[in-house]
Amino acid sequence: LNLHPNKLLSLFKKTSVLTCATCLLFAVVFGLIAFAFRFSLFDSIIVGVALMFSSTIVGIKLTPTTTLHQKHLGEVMISVLLLQDILAIFVIILLEGSSKSSSHLYIPLLILKGICLVLFSFFFFKYCILWLFRKYDTIQEYILVMALGWCLAIAGISKALGMSYEIGAFIAGCSFAISPISLIISERLKSLREFFLILFFFAIGIQFDFLLLKHVLVPSLVLAVVLIITKPLAFFKAFLISHETDSIAKELSFRLGQASEFSLLVAYMARTSSAISNRTSYLIQLTTIITLIVSTYIVSYTYPTPIGTTKTLRAD
Repeated sequence: LNLHPNKLLSLFKKTSVLTCATCLLFAVVFGLIAFAFRFSLFDSIIVGVALMFSSTIVGIKLTPTTTLHQKHLGEVMISVLLLQDILAIFVIILLEGSSKSSSHLYIPLLILKGICLVLFSFFFFKYCILWLFRKYDTIQEYILVMALGWCLAIAGISKALGMSYEIGAFIAGCSFAISPISLIISERLKSLREFFLILFFFAIGIQFDFLLLKHVLVPSLVLAVVLIITKPLAFFKAFLISHETDSIAKELSFRLGQASEFSLLVAYMARTSSAISNRTSYLIQLTTIITLIVSTYIVSYTYPTPIGTTKTLRAD
C-alpha cells in the first residue's frame, strides 16, 4: 500500500542490483555459518536464504510517517524492502511447489498463475474497484470495508490457485497502491495490522519447544551477532556505492539490520513441506526473533521513531 507502482519501478532501477547483491552476500555468509555448525547442506542453504531478508514490519513501524512517505530515505527503504518481499514470496512459492508436486511443470505453472493473478488484480482494480470507490467515496466506512474485501478476495483466489493467502494479500496491496487513497487506507488499517501482528508472534511463540531450543541456542546466538554486525556494514557500503549520502546510508543500514518476518514464514513453509528439520526451523526462528529485538532497541535509541525513548527521538 505504501508506494505507487510507477514510483516503485523507478526506484527499483536504482536499488535492484544493490538488493540482489546484498541478499546473495547474506545468504552465502549465513549459510556457511549454519554449515559450520554441522547442519546439512540443504538446511544451510535454507538458513542462508531465510535470513537474507530484512523486516518490512520493523522498518516501516520504526520510521516516522513523514519520513516514510515524503522523504528520499523512506522511498529507498520501501523499495529495498518490497524487492526483498518479492524475492521472499518467490522462495515461498518454490517451497510450496516442491512440497505439493513432483512434476517439473508444477512450479512454472504456479509462477504463471501468479503472473495472471497480478495482471487480473491490477486491471480489475483499475477499471472496477476504483469506479466503485469514486461512486461511494462519501461513505468512509464503505471504503475501508471495500479495501478489506478486496484483500480477502484476492487472498482467497490465490489460495484456490495453489498459492498462499499471504501471496494473494501482498498482490492485493500492491494493486491498491495505484489508488490515491492507498496511504489513507494504510493508516486506517494500522489497528488491524497491529492486532494480527501480535497474534502472528503469539502463534510463533506457542509452537516453541524450549527443550529443543537448547540444541540451537549457541548457533542462533552466533548467527544473530554476525547478522547484526554484517547487515549494517554491508548495506552501508552498498548505499555509498549507489551514491547515497553518508548520513542516509548509515541510517538505512541500521534500519535494515535485522532478519525478517518472512524468515519465519520461510522456516514454517520449509518445515511444513518436510524440506528441513525441526532443529533448522528453530534455528531460523530464534535467530530472527533475537535480531528483531536487538535491532528495534538499536534503532529506537539512535534514530527518530514513533516509539522514541526521548522527546528528541520521538516522531510520527
